[in-house]
Amino acid sequence: MAKSKGGSPKLLWLMILLVLLSTAAAGVAIYMVMSDRSDAEDDNLQAQQVERQAPIFVKIDPFTVNLADDDYGSRLLYTGISLKVGNDETREILDEHMPQVRSRLLMLFSGKQASELTTPNGKRHLSEEVITVLTEPLTEPQPSLEIKDVLFTEFIVQ
Repeated sequence: MAKSKGGSPKLLWLMILLVLLSTAAAGVAIYMVMSDRSDAEDDNLQAQQVERQAPIFVKIDPFTVNLADDDYGSRLLYTGISLKVGNDETREILDEHMPQVRSRLLMLFSGKQASELTTPNGKRHLSEEVITVLTEPLTEPQPSLEIKDVLFTEFIVQ
């Protein structure tokens, strides 16, 4: 039988190096898993902090207006409108000045012809005109109104 000597010092250093590398790799893996969890927790906290704001609507009672004469004679528009506004101050100003708001809308609508209002593009254009007409100051001094959208709740051209 051959005499066995102790292991070579190179093999010992190689084993120590492999143990150190595997320990470092395990540490990196644990760090990455833990940081992913904390990022997910941070995202959940941020999502909880962002509050959902309820939309603010101003309802304008339905009204009927005579449209400008066209090839078919006298026509009528019956419409109900809700305005989506950006803040309570705008809602309060519009509510306080509702007779002026309705008057401006009646003046705007009475200048339209039925053919302009019956197409989807005509309705979109009309909603843009409504925003333009209502953002003009109702009283002096007045902060700017934040009207985001015009929603037609009822719309009949006859």
